[in-house]
Amino acid sequence: MAYDFAAMLQTIKDKQWSLADIDWDAPGAETMTDELRAKMRPFMADLVWIEHVGARGFASLAKKAPTPVIQEIYRYFHAEEQKHANAELALMKRWGMLDEHGSMPEPNINVKLAIKVLDDFGDTLPLTALATLIPLLECALDGALVKFLLDEVSDPVCHQVFRHINSDEARHITADFEVLELIGAGSTTKLLTESIGSLKPQIVLGLIVVFVPLINKMRDNIVAMGLPEKKLYNAVKRFSTIGGRGEFTKRIPAYHVLKAQAAMIVDRSHVYHRLLADPMVKATRLIPARLLGKPQSWTEEITHEPVAS
Repeated sequence: MAYDFAAMLQTIKDKQWSLADIDWDAPGAETMTDELRAKMRPFMADLVWIEHVGARGFASLAKKAPTPVIQEIYRYFHAEEQKHANAELALMKRWGMLDEHGSMPEPNINVKLAIKVLDDFGDTLPLTALATLIPLLECALDGALVKFLLDEVSDPVCHQVFRHINSDEARHITADFEVLELIGAGSTTKLLTESIGSLKPQIVLGLIVVFVPLINKMRDNIVAMGLPEKKLYNAVKRFSTIGGRGEFTKRIPAYHVLKAQAAMIVDRSHVYHRLLADPMVKATRLIPARLLGKPQSWTEEITHEPVAS
């Protein structure tokens, strides 16, 4: 039975929320101790920027989605990821993690690379590659990071915010995998053509240089902060579990490649870390930030102000 993307689009429209719906002055901010604040500030800054990596990915997907309805769904997802970033920045303001000007923290070099590559090349990535990469990032990074945050922070406003965010993300992941099913049901010729397109040297090199160290660094950071490895494993396993339920997703070569990578990510003893991921983290650490140029203009939309839309 074909998935009803029109019904999903209507649900997305019905479930919209805004920062103005949250009482940012409600009690609970005092639960953020100085020790926890110092621990959580870099984590929150990374989380805000990773939301924008997802937003940029959805912006590219909206341009190449297979139907007008799915295009509109992706446009909503793009806006929702930006809203998530703004809500997380508002939490940082609430907890006293921003400077006196309320300025956005600088992203780490791996996040900067991801944003730049997606901004420069995201619109030219084959649909099958990008449509498979985004749900992996959402399952692995969002899933693990958000679960860790809610375990660490008792502020009820934080939990209220993430009830909204988790509801949005559940719809993102559902739609992501239904799109993969739709793509996988397409002609074998088209799938092979797009898969070969994904093997262009600049695409392969870009994904290795950007997303291998990004995911590995975030993995090690949150485990070092106290996230049990089993929770990380469960978050990443969700990608292969949901994808494995589909009848046609398994026809997409990119799905199998990223599923294999996901399995290596959660196994710290795998040679993947020693021979590829760890050296890539060290190498990207040496890249001067100035080489990546000025921040993209759309990052100016990041705000902690509780606007209504």
